[in-house]
Amino acid sequence: MYPNLYYVFKDWFGVEWKPLSFLNTFGFMVAMGFIAAAIVLSSELRRKEKQALLLPREEFITVGKPATFLELLINFITGFLFGYKLIGLVMNKPEDVNPQEYIFSSQGNFVAGTLVGLLLAGLKWWEKEKQKTKEPEQRSVRIWPHDRVGDIIVIGLIFGIIGAKLFDCFENWDDFIEHPIDRLFSAGGLTFYGGLILAAVAICFYGYKKNIRLIHLIDAATPALLIAYAVGRIGCQVSGDGDWGIYNSAYITDANGKSVEAKPGEFESRLTKYQSYFLYGEVQDPGSPRPLRITDRKSESLDKVPHKFVKAPAYLPIWMVAYSYPQNVNKDGIKIESIQDEHNRALPIPVFPTPFYETVVCTLLFLVLWSIRKRIKVAGLMTGIYLVLNGAERFLIEKIRVNNQMYFLGIKLTQAELISCTLAIAGVLIIIFVLLRKQAKE
Repeated sequence: MYPNLYYVFKDWFGVEWKPLSFLNTFGFMVAMGFIAAAIVLSSELRRKEKQALLLPREEFITVGKPATFLELLINFITGFLFGYKLIGLVMNKPEDVNPQEYIFSSQGNFVAGTLVGLLLAGLKWWEKEKQKTKEPEQRSVRIWPHDRVGDIIVIGLIFGIIGAKLFDCFENWDDFIEHPIDRLFSAGGLTFYGGLILAAVAICFYGYKKNIRLIHLIDAATPALLIAYAVGRIGCQVSGDGDWGIYNSAYITDANGKSVEAKPGEFESRLTKYQSYFLYGEVQDPGSPRPLRITDRKSESLDKVPHKFVKAPAYLPIWMVAYSYPQNVNKDGIKIESIQDEHNRALPIPVFPTPFYETVVCTLLFLVLWSIRKRIKVAGLMTGIYLVLNGAERFLIEKIRVNNQMYFLGIKLTQAELISCTLAIAGVLIIIFVLLRKQAKE
């Protein structure tokens, strides 16, 4: 596993660059996902612009003005935050504090923050001074929808994180009530559909304000959403962020953290041996007077620990059906005694690697949408297809994932299952509606 980029470079290139430890692998792949989404979205918007489905907007800008106090202040604050946190992370982070906890704490390097803030403010002032004229003037510029991709991605990132965090709090309401600050401001705990819904609302509002035809904007965004999700899930898989499936009782984890085939009765004996882990989410650390809580995946009793018995076919590696996530970023599981490292844990029983499955499936779904996009002539049809495919994919994957369940109309569902069903039904209705409307026009 690669909890952060330090482990990637150590494994691939044999170098140990400690400063890279603050770059979480999951966060890095999420960033790559947004970049992939930006490329795909920009390409689709340009295609629709050539078809005259999307038009530019005339806007007026004022040039030749000196930098305002607000512009300088914003640049200073931005630079201060980067310097305070990132330089502080490299120079001031205590050894016993992980990078994510440090980023979300109040600690930092005040001097570095001030210097970087002044640097960015100074650069802004210098840029404006070079462009300053005797008399500021207004100029008309034509802005196409694809020119706004940067704004759209930033809005999606900000509101996506907010939505993902809020929905995670709703999904884990009891824990949120017990530890509201920890749950709200922790580095982990993100719900995909929460991010998708709030980001979609924010982007649609932005598109409306900029006179972008929403139906074509949403159609263009659907393949981008799939590829972004597929790339982001790579981060979940390689870092071991806890977003995995239920246990595979056909295997157990050996002393080196590897998945090996379980002998008769070994699954049950492993449950009993680590019952505090499965029942309470705790293990007793040697030398520590108190148990260490390392997971929220608790069960009511050992016979209710979610699992399925699935053996890997001979042509597939075991990890594709049973993976113990050794050295995962969450430090979740039992200790691997042969590894003297802060990330030295593996799950006592392997689980289904659902992030890997979602990366594969969503990549294939992206290729499907990308291959049919030019043949679809009805606005909104692409969106309906995406909602059906996305809802079906997530509903099926939830069958081998562990999440908190709720009762809806007498049916026991997870939050993701409920939302995925709603999205799939909405997709079917959209497909029917746009096809009927097209038929009526003909």
